[in-house]
Amino acid sequence: MPYSPIPELNLLHDFAEAHPYFSEGFEFYDFDRPDAGLVEWFDMKGDEPGVGVFLDGLMPFAQATGGGSFYALWRCDDRADLATLPVVFFGDEGDLDVVGAGLRDLFRLLALDDEMLGAADGNDLSSDHHGDYVAWLAATFGLTPPADPDALIGMARAEHGEPFVEWLIATVPTRLDLTDFRHGLGR
Repeated sequence: MPYSPIPELNLLHDFAEAHPYFSEGFEFYDFDRPDAGLVEWFDMKGDEPGVGVFLDGLMPFAQATGGGSFYALWRCDDRADLATLPVVFFGDEGDLDVVGAGLRDLFRLLALDDEMLGAADGNDLSSDHHGDYVAWLAATFGLTPPADPDALIGMARAEHGEPFVEWLIATVPTRLDLTDFRHGLGR
């Protein structure tokens, strides 16, 4: 049985099964588990009116850092190709970001082998199967690590950041202060 209804994500999951620890902090969750930390992240109890609609709008799929941050796909519309949904990062310290316009953007960022998804920090340590991942990424999708990860993330923010904030405000059943996130979007 496939991991998810998304072929690209299934390919990465299969790779990760054979090559664990290919990118720092990244580890798959059970696909689209009902809240995967979202209820806690938004300081909800889980029984608020409208919580189901909110949870249906996000598909958590992986841990992003060793501290409990995670990735989710945002169902911004009813498109058939789920791999092209925006990828959202929910940080364990309350940070929130749109990090990719789709899964392939995230796959490229994972090739940096940096749980903060920034430019490589110059240390010589790499995850056990990082080299295997970079080779797999090129062979499977024809993709390479981004030369400018900030530009890649910036494009995703520019396209999806404000609509995501507006969706959160309209959908999350608790009061939100998204000032810091909007500031990160340059608003």
